This record gives sequence, C-alpha cells and structure tokens, in this order.
Amino acid sequence: MAAHGLEPKRALGQNFLIDPNTVDRIVRLSGTAPGDRVVEVGPGLGAMTVALAEIADQVVAVELDDTLAAIVSEQTRDHAVRVVNADAMTLRWDEVCPGSPWRMVANLPYNVGTPMVLDVLDEVPQITDLTVMLQREVAERLAATVGSQAYGIPSVKVAYWATAEVVARVPASVFLPRPRVESAVVRIIRRPQPAVEANPQVMFSLVKQAFGQRRKMLRKSLGGRVDAEGFARAGVKPESRPEELDVLEWGRLAQSIQ
Repeated sequence: MAAHGLEPKRALGQNFLIDPNTVDRIVRLSGTAPGDRVVEVGPGLGAMTVALAEIADQVVAVELDDTLAAIVSEQTRDHAVRVVNADAMTLRWDEVCPGSPWRMVANLPYNVGTPMVLDVLDEVPQITDLTVMLQREVAERLAATVGSQAYGIPSVKVAYWATAEVVARVPASVFLPRPRVESAVVRIIRRPQPAVEANPQVMFSLVKQAFGQRRKMLRKSLGGRVDAEGFARAGVKPESRPEELDVLEWGRLAQSIQ
C-alpha cells in the first residue's frame, strides 16, 4: 500500500487481509485442489489470489477498484490468473465463468456480502460451492437453522439452494484497517436440486411477507394468502411463527396455494 500510495476506501468496504496464516486457512477450508477453477471477488492486494493460483488451474479475480485491479495483475503475472476490472454485482457471469463447475473463494466486502451470495445462488448455477469471509453476524445468518435467533429470510434462501456451515471465526486483527467487528468464514455447497419442488417466487414472497411481521402468527401475517385448508394441506400449524418453519415446510406452504 505504501509503495502505491494507497489508502483503503471505506465506500468500497476495503479491509485488506494481511495475515498469511489466515489466507492459507481459508484456501484450505475451501477444498481448492489441482484442476479446479476458482473465482475470487474483491481480491484486494492479491494475497489470496496468489495462494489460490498456486493450487488451482484457473483463477478469475473480480475487482471493482481500478488501482487494485492493476496491482493484482502485477502481483499475479507469473500465475494463471485473469483479472476482471468490474462490479461483481452487475457482472455477466456466463462470460466471466463459462462452463461448470467453479468455486468462489473470497474475502467479500462487508457492504455487498449478503446480496452477493444470494445473487450467486439464484443466478449463477455454475458456481457450485462458495467459501467466503463475511462479517460474523452475516455469516451466521446465512448458515442459521430453524429456531435460532439468526434464522431469517437469507437463511431460508440459502437452505433452498444449498447447505451451509460456519467453518471458522476470524479476528479483526488480521485486517488492515482493523474493522470494528469479528469476521467468519462460511462454506456453502450447492445442492444438486433445490431442497423443495416449490415455485421459488411464490415461496419467497411468502417468506418475505411472514418475516416482515416476524412476531405475528402465520395465520395473521399470511392472512388472505393462506387459509385454514392451505395450512392443513401443508401440515403447518397456523399458530406458528416464521422462524419455526424449515425450508421443507416453507416449500409445502407454497405448494398448498399454487
């Protein structure tokens, strides 16, 4: 950073990973192996990019910041790395990651972590597993199971497409600048098929509506959309609250009104 006269840009959520042991740990937890194709979003100064390129056959690093993209290109000039200077939230993934399968391994900027993961699960089927570092509370929310305090809309969305587990906690001390929160690594593995055979638009409109009134019973929060017969067909108690339903029950509820 000093050599290039750089200062982290808060607007882009830049917290650079500076501990080599943490880099190695994340790469190991990702399961990256020879022959793999890996995409990294937000490579920063390229520390993890180099570590991935030393194992995988192909690495694509997607970096929004023009200056950092140039630095990563310089850092990885001796490796099979393609640097894409673009916004990952508006990327044409079929062009960047053609074919299948791909892994995503990344220290995601805090400000785009959740939408990035959910968009990839929704729209980029060729990425079959993700090992990403996020703010700890966000990682726990993505991997949360039914009944837990962290369980919510993102948890159901992830469970529809994949299985998820928080595999490591990461202290603030391994970043520059040091964030005010702890981070965690979540491992997400895409299912061969979605967990339920429900229309996802119908299902997630119900999920969103119910969690929007989290403290209410479903018979009230979903009133007008699911009647007593609908709850009975789904095998769901109308007195339940949204955090009490797992992805299979949400799927049955959606099927009952289709």
